[in-house]
Amino acid sequence: MSVAEYFEQIYREPDPFQYRNRWYEARKRALTLACLTRQRYRSGWEVGCSNGVLTAELAARCDALLATDLNAAALADAAATTYDRPNVRLAQARHPDQWPDGRFDLIVVSEVGYYLPPQEVVEMAAKLRASLTDDGLLLACHWLHPFDAALSSALQVHRAFARGLEEVFCYQDADMVLQGWGTGLASVAQQEGLR
Repeated sequence: MSVAEYFEQIYREPDPFQYRNRWYEARKRALTLACLTRQRYRSGWEVGCSNGVLTAELAARCDALLATDLNAAALADAAATTYDRPNVRLAQARHPDQWPDGRFDLIVVSEVGYYLPPQEVVEMAAKLRASLTDDGLLLACHWLHPFDAALSSALQVHRAFARGLEEVFCYQDADMVLQGWGTGLASVAQQEGLR
């Protein structure tokens, strides 16, 4: 079964990952938002936006936010979730084959990297680095436990994403890893003149 077919099957039911009612998901969103190193970003991109629950919260922190997903049903749900966020643009795309123009000072890749085989993870990582502005943050979050649909591990994905970038933060527990990378980014304290 291809990745596209897998998601076609998954999205036959609404909110298949239970983003709206699982504490795990609410906590992960809160951690993701808390790890953002700036209050505001000029241009953000969320890779794999699913039903738009995180998208809506990221939109409050971005002047403009592109949110992409492979699945049309997920994007329809994301459109309903973000209807009141005019700064959000939704697009259907299969990454790394299809890629947006422009560069972003925030790129969020949450729970999607391990659906790619290792060689596509490496290709995607290189493209993500090229799409990041000089002051940009690449944030990735992935489930650590193996599952049947995963073609790569979370740690493989994060190692590939880290190449050529400096780690800005890392949170890991028994279930997930949440990391951010950039190049020469000022810390939050430095941004506020505290160091």
